[in-house]
Amino acid sequence: MTYELFIGDRTFSSWSMRGWLLLECFGLPFKSTLVGLYSGTYREDLAPLAPARTVPAMRTPQGGILTDSLAMAETLAEAHPDLPFYPRDPVARALARSITCEMHSGFSALRGDCPQMLAHGWDGFAPSDAVLADVARLETLWTMARENHGAGGPWLFGEYSIADVFYAPAAGRIATYGLPVGPVAQAYVAAHLADPAFRRWRAMGLTKSYDPMPYRLDLPMTDWPGPPPLPARPVDSGSPENDVCPYSGKAITHLAQIDGRIFGFCNAFCRDKTVADAAAWLKFMSLMAR
Repeated sequence: MTYELFIGDRTFSSWSMRGWLLLECFGLPFKSTLVGLYSGTYREDLAPLAPARTVPAMRTPQGGILTDSLAMAETLAEAHPDLPFYPRDPVARALARSITCEMHSGFSALRGDCPQMLAHGWDGFAPSDAVLADVARLETLWTMARENHGAGGPWLFGEYSIADVFYAPAAGRIATYGLPVGPVAQAYVAAHLADPAFRRWRAMGLTKSYDPMPYRLDLPMTDWPGPPPLPARPVDSGSPENDVCPYSGKAITHLAQIDGRIFGFCNAFCRDKTVADAAAWLKFMSLMAR
């Protein structure tokens, strides 16, 4: 019973990020296919998923096609009532559904002026009044959820829910563009940046380079404001501590030096996603701890 998810480039596609988090964070089996959002194969890659014209798109185990992230969320919540997609408390659930829908349909200034960019931050970005109004609305919603329903965890309703999936890209935008927020929002943004799933998504995006970089601004770039990764780089030679790839169990073909130690991987993608942020990957960190 495996879902099929079709996504755009991870560094830039906030909608794709939502689709991936819906499956990843609730432990559902799925496989991902990267659609050529910037390589010119976009229409061709989506052709088997009619009527899909945007990413993410998802095929259910039964063969149904979903072409909208909110439709995916509601379908998954319906198909897996045992999983905490929404809070169990009816009052909290009502608020979670409402603010999820508001994120899905609103915040146009934030989306338009601050495209998703997870490779690095920008220094000196000057938000418009419309962006600041969107950020103020985010703070209002986040504070309401946290103060009334957020006990027991760092997320909007304590436990991670669909609402957090939908607001993860907004948290990323606040971090990337250095948008001004108060302490409640700052803590919530920090929770996303430290979340292993968020970090894995970002690390996979960093395995791909672009020239020119989409959404380039005439501003100085800054280091990503999330947790700093372990020092790591690809290497061409060395004696790895492991015999097989920590992810696939396959033979080693690529090497990396991570925190001064040599490890092997079965392909360039496994190596590069680990080099990007080794601490995001439980299987690798378990290997490193031996």
